[in-house]
Amino acid sequence: MSIGTVIKGVQDIMRKDAGVDGDAQRISQLGWMLFLKILDDREKETELMRDDYVSPMPEKLRWRNWASNDEGITGDELLDFVNEEVFRKLKELQPRTEDDDLSIVIRSVFEDSYNYMKSGTLMRQVINKINEIDFNRSNDRHTFNDIYEKILKDLQSAGNAGEYYTPRAVTQFMVQMTNPQLGDRIMDPACGTGGFLTNVIEHVRNNYVNSIEDEQLLHNCLFGVEKKPMPHLLCTTNMLLHGIGVPSNIRRDNSLARPLRDYTPKDKVDVVVTNPPFGGQEEDGVEQNFPTKFQTRETADLFLVLIMKILNDGGKCAIVLPDGTLFGEGVKTRIKEKLVDECNLHTIVRLPNGVFNPYTGIRTNLLFFTKGKPTEEVWYYEHPYPEGYKSYSKTKPIRIEEFKPEKEWWENREENEHAWKVPVEDIRKNNYNLDIKNPHTVEENHGDPEELLEKYNSLTSEIEETRTLLKDELIQALESNHQ
Repeated sequence: MSIGTVIKGVQDIMRKDAGVDGDAQRISQLGWMLFLKILDDREKETELMRDDYVSPMPEKLRWRNWASNDEGITGDELLDFVNEEVFRKLKELQPRTEDDDLSIVIRSVFEDSYNYMKSGTLMRQVINKINEIDFNRSNDRHTFNDIYEKILKDLQSAGNAGEYYTPRAVTQFMVQMTNPQLGDRIMDPACGTGGFLTNVIEHVRNNYVNSIEDEQLLHNCLFGVEKKPMPHLLCTTNMLLHGIGVPSNIRRDNSLARPLRDYTPKDKVDVVVTNPPFGGQEEDGVEQNFPTKFQTRETADLFLVLIMKILNDGGKCAIVLPDGTLFGEGVKTRIKEKLVDECNLHTIVRLPNGVFNPYTGIRTNLLFFTKGKPTEEVWYYEHPYPEGYKSYSKTKPIRIEEFKPEKEWWENREENEHAWKVPVEDIRKNNYNLDIKNPHTVEENHGDPEELLEKYNSLTSEIEETRTLLKDELIQALESNHQ
């Protein structure tokens, strides 16, 4: 049976349970179960490699000891065990030693997780389905990566949870163009379910990891922060799935809740790749963590200020921002002034409508900049729709292959029908407006208004004359018949 069929079967079973209401709760329920199964499979692999490995999980609570037997506990006994043993004890799990980070990870996952299921019988059916996947089999693990991504896409129809998902093609392109290196401190300060970080893992592994020591260095250089419980759970699970055995650098917190002045050199990073929530407002008081001239409650704007603070000189960023940031005034103008004065904003890729459908139809842009030197010119690249497309949709998402022209252009830039450059002096003269249209696009000429009006009046007269002639002919025909 395919893994896709397994996951569909799990979701179908959950729909029968009276306690699980809607996609968001189904995904949250599936999340903590997958976390425990993936953790247990990874621990089995670790035990084969290390004779001295001791799990931080209480023995009774390990997946293998209560869930892996298809004929194991079920019904009310299973429900009571999950609620009174698994959740109660894992929410309070204490580290055994000072460096027992995995205990802290497990506790952070369960602190805000819930068991929504009311039927222990249905829960046993779900568990048995999950047991059909072996996360230590490379084929299962590889296939499940795709299935996991589908689960994350399903968040798009789960209310505001849709904000957690960025199309894989977009994250891949941003990571590839930023090109993080082994040893770089890499961060996503609004990491959602971990899409950018998993792409970083794949990119660095494929290009730079050649030893066990390299792999460990990669583990230690990844950092993510996510303030909402469900995406934090899914991100942590995603890290385990991608071989990060102790994802202790994935914190549940609000990156904006810390005063900017409290960030020190040890907090600095070399690469930031992120899609901060846009269109949202932070809670009262968060803006007080920022200098007066940058104070706003708009989330995306505050993240841009934060990123400029935490990047090392020479550090690189790729960020998704809405059109509103590009043309906005007031605080937005002051933020953009800081951006072009302190960073080299070298590239803006303008995405067409629909990339984030069905979550939002807002037009978005990919900004690439390097901290430490001011901007001299900004290159723009307008990403076109594929031939035959008028928009993107859930069934026709943007694909990584579409970014091939940008990749070929990236290192050898010349103006073309999609690419143009703007001197920073022009941007400054225009009050730091970055919303600059493609000069190579020829707008359709609808003609001179007076000529159009004249043509309209002439056409109207002709129509009226024709109507009169038809009316006269009809009257004559009727009179002839009457005679």
